[in-house]
Amino acid sequence: MDLELLQSNELFEGLDNKALQRLAATTQSVELQRGDVVFSEGAVAEHLYVMEDGIVAIVSRSEDGRESVFALMERGDLFGEMGLLDGLGRSAEARALEPSQLISIPYEVVRREFDAQPMLLWGVVGLLAGRLRTMDEALADTMFLDVTGRTAKRLLELGGDLDEFVLPITQEELASMVGASRERVNKAIASFVRLGWIDQSERRYCILDRDQLTRRAR
Repeated sequence: MDLELLQSNELFEGLDNKALQRLAATTQSVELQRGDVVFSEGAVAEHLYVMEDGIVAIVSRSEDGRESVFALMERGDLFGEMGLLDGLGRSAEARALEPSQLISIPYEVVRREFDAQPMLLWGVVGLLAGRLRTMDEALADTMFLDVTGRTAKRLLELGGDLDEFVLPITQEELASMVGASRERVNKAIASFVRLGWIDQSERRYCILDRDQLTRRAR
């Protein structure tokens, strides 16, 4: 167990080494292959998870079966904490997009540490504030950016600081993150290629004009 990985997360950064060791003693490692479901929407929630390796998508489904990928979890990210706070079932599905490794932590152990040190709940407040800011930004994107702008923004987010990268998700999953059809997202990507802003070959991307792509994402 990587104690530094736990402590680097906002939820646990206030724990001392003894508390972290108590927490670590109760964890389990979870190995996933692409397509494996960590939990389903509506399922009983008893654990939260910290990413060690790989990528997990947080997915919501409409009544007609359409998917919306609204977050990607990577190394160090924590997810599945909502049930710890409200005692309800899972609000979304979590699914591995590639071979991944997670740390599973029982709610009851986390609650015990918070009960012993109530000041640690400020970490919960910080975590929730971050989630709300992310949701506010996503809502603003939907209202103020068109499909092309949202596509540009998602590509920049997925590439990070790299100008050359392999898209960690499929075109269908990218379209789900953008909130548009695959055809419209592909059309936007084709326009970026035509303008000379990016180069693309299947899932390999090269950003050629970051400034222009960034302007389009605003």
